[in-house]
Amino acid sequence: MSARRPVPRDDLRALAGYHSPQVDVDVRLNTNESPFAPPAEFVARWLGALECVDWNRYPDRGAHELKAALGAFLGQPPARLLCGNGSNEVLQTLLLTYGGSGRCALMFEPTYALHAQIARGTGTGIVVGERCADYTIDAAGAAALITRTRPAIVFVCSPNNPTGTVEPRETVETLLAAASEVGTLVVVDEAYGEFAPWSALELVDDDRPLVVVRTYSKVWSLAGVRLGFGVAPTWVIAELEKVLLPYNLSVPTQVAGTVALEFVGAMERRVATLVEERGRLFAALSSLDALDVTPSGANFLLFRVHGDAHDVWKRLLARNVLVRDFSSWPHVEGCLRVTVGTPAENDQFLDALREVLAEVSG
Repeated sequence: MSARRPVPRDDLRALAGYHSPQVDVDVRLNTNESPFAPPAEFVARWLGALECVDWNRYPDRGAHELKAALGAFLGQPPARLLCGNGSNEVLQTLLLTYGGSGRCALMFEPTYALHAQIARGTGTGIVVGERCADYTIDAAGAAALITRTRPAIVFVCSPNNPTGTVEPRETVETLLAAASEVGTLVVVDEAYGEFAPWSALELVDDDRPLVVVRTYSKVWSLAGVRLGFGVAPTWVIAELEKVLLPYNLSVPTQVAGTVALEFVGAMERRVATLVEERGRLFAALSSLDALDVTPSGANFLLFRVHGDAHDVWKRLLARNVLVRDFSSWPHVEGCLRVTVGTPAENDQFLDALREVLAEVSG
């Protein structure tokens, strides 16, 4: 007789995992990674530092050296920092601490799918607010929704993924005011914040229920390292540290995050290049009658295809160009998203797209 198999929680049985297709292609522009490797000097400096590591010892549980360097860079005290394995671990820790059974998180769709995914995984209920036609958040409507539903956490993704929309400071301040009245934590996910014209980091202090989450994956070209961080009031960080797993950050990760901060100039040049390329891509896509492109403050562009977007995606893939297919997602039906790549990659994408659009139209 076969053994009876344990089953997951009832609320998780129908949950699908988070997936982004990884295909061996010449031009991969679907996951918003930096197209540029970090400087060779960084790699040499990082590897040299690892030669002095006591590998038989646990990492620094508090990541003190990393937090000191990161805090100095951000202009924040280390006591306001929490570092994790990618920003997703920081988001999960926030939901484990402030979410859970009987509590809910508010998010504004369309937005980053992992906010809802992690909420469900932590047993947190979900309240959905709708974005405006231009994908921004209606500040007054959102504040009223906070007052009515009293969520434990409000997620604001800015620049928003997949749309690239940047919320104005006034919107964040309005949400913070409403959240402060009902004991809600506002979490601004700034995974692409360095590409945007302003940052909610300006608003973080010990008197506001605000957390800003960022990552090393994009502008620091360290997606392979998996390092993210949250900036929050000291009283929030103290609660999060009770939940964070001990020794969560490996020594190589901590060293990489610290050493990277010695190469700020190189990072800023990469960002400037990508912002310039984003502008060039936006202009090129806007010139095509078969598309509508959304303004972006991130390192990607969302565009709606007048026709069968999934077919366009497949035809691009056949030409060795991979972009992200959002054509069947609610609120962004018929849309594709392209990461800003190197100038050469962007040219290959545009050439392939023009070929495909000519092919399907004629």
